[in-house]
Amino acid sequence: MTFETLPLTARTLKATESRLKAIYDAAGLGLSGDSLALAAGMMPTEYRRLCDLDPLAALAAQKGKADAEAEMAGHLRTAARGGDAKAALAILQNRHDWVAKQQVQVDVRQQISVLAALEQAQGRVIEGQAQDVLPSPLNFAAQVMQHGEKHPSPAQS
Repeated sequence: MTFETLPLTARTLKATESRLKAIYDAAGLGLSGDSLALAAGMMPTEYRRLCDLDPLAALAAQKGKADAEAEMAGHLRTAARGGDAKAALAILQNRHDWVAKQQVQVDVRQQISVLAALEQAQGRVIEGQAQDVLPSPLNFAAQVMQHGEKHPSPAQS
């Protein structure tokens, strides 16, 4: 068995103008990391090594991303100023941390009165508490004196 050697030629890594332009363009599309390297025509390991050796490569990626973000922000701002409510809302929410108020109003008094009514009903029905339906003798006497009429007393009826 014979082993043949494969010809290996190492590519030279230089931050040429065309390579920096390719990195800039790929970063402008929103790519990063390995995807950026492949789109720029390099292997991911080559791109990382180039960034370590020459800070201009990393700067080209940052500049491409920043320029693309500025361009999109400009389009969004123009649309918002032109009356596009969705664009204005997107700017407020994503750049100015604005959140629409979501209020829930609960009337506690109504809940308490409903609970009290349920407790009273439970006391009357389930526990079998009886309540006077007829007026008390003192209330009856006060009504008679007030109206000047004679009514049968509660005890007579």
